[in-house]
Amino acid sequence: MSASGKQGGRLREVIAVFLRLGLTGFGGPAAHVGMMREEVVRRRGWLDDGRFLDLLGATNLIPGPNSTEMTIHLGYLRAGWPGLIAGGLSFVLPAMLIVLGLAWGYVRYGALPAAGWLLYGVKPVVIGLIAHALWSLGKKGLKSPLAAAIGLAALVLYFAGANEIALLFGGGLIAAAVEIWRRRPRAPLAAFAPFLGLSLPAALTATPVSLLVLFLTCLKIGAVLYGSGYVLLAFLRADFVTRLGWLTDQQLLDAIAVGQITPGPLFTSATFLGYLLAGVPGALLATLGMLLPSFVFVAATHRLVPRLRASPWLGAMLDGVIASSLGLMAAVTAQLAGASIIDVPTAGLAALAFGLLLRTSINPTWLVLGGAALGVALRALGL
Repeated sequence: MSASGKQGGRLREVIAVFLRLGLTGFGGPAAHVGMMREEVVRRRGWLDDGRFLDLLGATNLIPGPNSTEMTIHLGYLRAGWPGLIAGGLSFVLPAMLIVLGLAWGYVRYGALPAAGWLLYGVKPVVIGLIAHALWSLGKKGLKSPLAAAIGLAALVLYFAGANEIALLFGGGLIAAAVEIWRRRPRAPLAAFAPFLGLSLPAALTATPVSLLVLFLTCLKIGAVLYGSGYVLLAFLRADFVTRLGWLTDQQLLDAIAVGQITPGPLFTSATFLGYLLAGVPGALLATLGMLLPSFVFVAATHRLVPRLRASPWLGAMLDGVIASSLGLMAAVTAQLAGASIIDVPTAGLAALAFGLLLRTSINPTWLVLGGAALGVALRALGL
């Protein structure tokens, strides 16, 4: 096969993989990462766990939705620049179209369709999937007592109310400091100077409702936002409810709820609120503004990841970020499990999914679809 034919085959593979993950990726970033690992590391062998963890750590060092940034990284790794664009778009597009349809129904009928019962069987399967990913990635990422201690500290401090960004960068800087001390006990504090001057751009000034302001506001949020969907909620409320007065609290909460019950990244909540404010053009511009920075940041940093690994203290920092990421992932999994495993059937589904992933090479997509079907059947039978 010619080089162009091989590249075209890889690009089609990227599109097929991430379209499917975009349609079945329920459960938030931790679940998405677990599904991606099953697909591209375990089943397809695009890369190994070590490289996968490096990319995961790199996504935690830049703003934006981590799972979407992972698809962009992985698309580039598999199919170059076309794969970078196709990977991210393929993952986001299904969720955006689903959210757009729900937004249309919301505007037309004034309420969201009930969807909780649909996820009764999906959510525990997702818990099993995340637990398996944590089990596998933890054996690779927590490869020293220091890394294990950082991961455990991140887990404990998260539940104590510590800021997620502080935990990620704190873990990285502690690991880097230990490595610098070990190699060069008197290394100057100037080594950390690049991290001490980080600041966020100033907020936009108040302006009347317009497509341009909608796009620029979402672009600003996408360019500076670290952390979970709860952090996204805080940013959206500050701009669209408090500063601009374009949305009510209830509308904003409904937008976040739609992002949570649909597959793909939670950031597609921007699609929903954009449609509420300005129809289809608003939905498209809000989504573009929210996600465009991720493509730019990944394109700018992808080639730097091997250099991070090659540098002793930057590699140590990356190990610390990875350890903190795994600790946060474990904390989020515990929270999700509390809301998803609510009875004996859901506990059984979670355990079954974990066991199948541990013992077989089953495609997680089939587990998600099987969990949905089984959950509907159990509810229909009143079990």
